[in-house]
Amino acid sequence: MPKTPPNRDVQREAREWRRESDRWTHERHVEKGYRIKWGYVGIAYLVEFMVIGASLWGAWLFAGVYSDGDSKAFYFMLLAPLVYAAVELCRVPLGILARTQRSYFIRMLAIVGIVFAAGVTTKSVSQLGEMMFHPRLMDAAKAKTALKDAQADRATIDNRVAAADARVAQYTTELDQIEKRAAENASQLAGLPPQRCERVYGTNSRGQRYSNMKCVTDPRTATLNASVAKAGTDRGAVTKLLEEARKARGELDRGAAERKVADAEQTYRNSVNRSQLHSFTAMVYGVDPIDVNEAQVHAFLRIFVFVPALCAAFASTILALCAVSVRKTFMDEDDLGATVDLAATPYMLDSITGALRQEMALNQVRPAPDDAAPIPTPATSPAQAPVVAPAPAQAPSGAVIPIGRPPAQTASAGGGA
Repeated sequence: MPKTPPNRDVQREAREWRRESDRWTHERHVEKGYRIKWGYVGIAYLVEFMVIGASLWGAWLFAGVYSDGDSKAFYFMLLAPLVYAAVELCRVPLGILARTQRSYFIRMLAIVGIVFAAGVTTKSVSQLGEMMFHPRLMDAAKAKTALKDAQADRATIDNRVAAADARVAQYTTELDQIEKRAAENASQLAGLPPQRCERVYGTNSRGQRYSNMKCVTDPRTATLNASVAKAGTDRGAVTKLLEEARKARGELDRGAAERKVADAEQTYRNSVNRSQLHSFTAMVYGVDPIDVNEAQVHAFLRIFVFVPALCAAFASTILALCAVSVRKTFMDEDDLGATVDLAATPYMLDSITGALRQEMALNQVRPAPDDAAPIPTPATSPAQAPVVAPAPAQAPSGAVIPIGRPPAQTASAGGGA
């Protein structure tokens, strides 16, 4: 396809329009005394919106976890984060004001506002950092609690085994005593004489004779029978207690306690290895992650939470401060960037001096205006009229220009003034 040649006039007008726009923008920046790089300001606002969005989302999740299903408590917990987000949004404008305001008082107020807003941002971001480490820390804490319980159980296993053995021995002794007492009662009962029965004859009140069988039992028999029955009841109760004591003693195994401690240690080690905070703390202190104590972990947690929070609080503000470039004079903002070398100063002064000399010579040859020229007389000719020299041009500051003295005026032929 044939290509249409570019319209030179349109390109020339567009180029002139761009130059005029750049010139107008440059003059406007010079007039204001500063220039704002809006690209950097846009990045600073993007960082602000990311921090605000993350803070509000974290506050929403935090309220959902800790409000315990109470809708009023949920919304109450979201009021303060909304205010914090509004305060955080003021940091970038305050940073620009701290660079563009001419009043030092206003600048100090802007800096104080930046510090206050950065404090709010530090609080919000530090809460997010703590929430990031919280699940792993809770898993590690639960595993450590289980490990401590297992170690305490292993430490008391000997005492509990001794107590269980004592209970088993006690119930065994009681059962033996009951068996012995029951056997003695049974032997005594067996050694009693049998029941004696004899026929009794007699006459009743009607005068009739009767004949009955009468049995006589040893009075010790009832006592011994009661003792045997009680021994049987006691035997049953002690036997039940002995079975329970033996079962409890069977559950007390030193090997099982050791295995429980080993399993708890492995679970705790796995939880610690999944915790980034424990790993970094162990690396800093040069110990095994499982040997890191709570004080060391929380000391490192303060570093991991507050230092990034402070960096996030001041990052966008510093970017906004650097996005403003102050313009002091017009020469400082010259697009050409030309500078004058000190070695060229004499040549510049010679050029200016030569120009001034030529200007003064031309003024001497040029006729004076009507209001400054003297009125010629018959004794004087126009050629002899005095020439009024103009005032010397002002030399640059600090420069000494050797300007020659104008030629002396000749006296008039007729001796006039």
